[in-house]
Amino acid sequence: MSRIVSLVFGVLLLAACSPEAQPVPQPTRGAVSHDDPLPMPGQERRILAVGDSLFAGYGLNPGESYPAKLEAALRGRGVNVRITNAGVSGDTSAAGAQRLGFVLDSLKSPPDLVVIEFGGNDILRGLPPEQTRQNLDAMLAETQRRGLKVLLMGMLAPPNLGADFRAKFDPIYPALAKKYDAKLVPFFLSAVMDKPDLVQADHMHPTAHGIEEIVAATSAQVAKAIQ
Repeated sequence: MSRIVSLVFGVLLLAACSPEAQPVPQPTRGAVSHDDPLPMPGQERRILAVGDSLFAGYGLNPGESYPAKLEAALRGRGVNVRITNAGVSGDTSAAGAQRLGFVLDSLKSPPDLVVIEFGGNDILRGLPPEQTRQNLDAMLAETQRRGLKVLLMGMLAPPNLGADFRAKFDPIYPALAKKYDAKLVPFFLSAVMDKPDLVQADHMHPTAHGIEEIVAATSAQVAKAIQ
């Protein structure tokens, strides 16, 4: 893994804007949608994307976030979909678990799919993997209680945190996906690993081009999950 994946690729590029490193944008508590897309034939499917700055689009222009680019890609594939972006920069899995119910209740109707992406800030703040597991478990339990389909975006711990930490952290996502019969993207950031040109100057967040690469690598899995 070259240069320990570019110094573990800004602590593995794992999400999200450590508040000690940079100012964190003011969170918007609730679901935030971008502008209405053009009409498409067929029944519209709705996706809720809930996560941290990797979904919020930290450092990017409006319309360049992962959920916005994913919606465009899916519509380009002929999938009539609208995505609500509930990404909040700086959120840990605990914050996500705390607000998920509120976000779901704020929607006019239940989504056809919930995409969950958390864990990066847990690593950046040195939180025990057991806490991350408990918080993600709580989110998946909430979606199961509501009868919602889920796609879980997996994360991996950086090598410099040691084998013991990685042995506890890395299995969290596949184990919970199996427990709750959720779909899984094994590693959300795989498409931009060890590619500095796809990362912003903070060495953590993908550029707009990086987001496009992540969308290209994951849109088929999202399309399959919603159908």
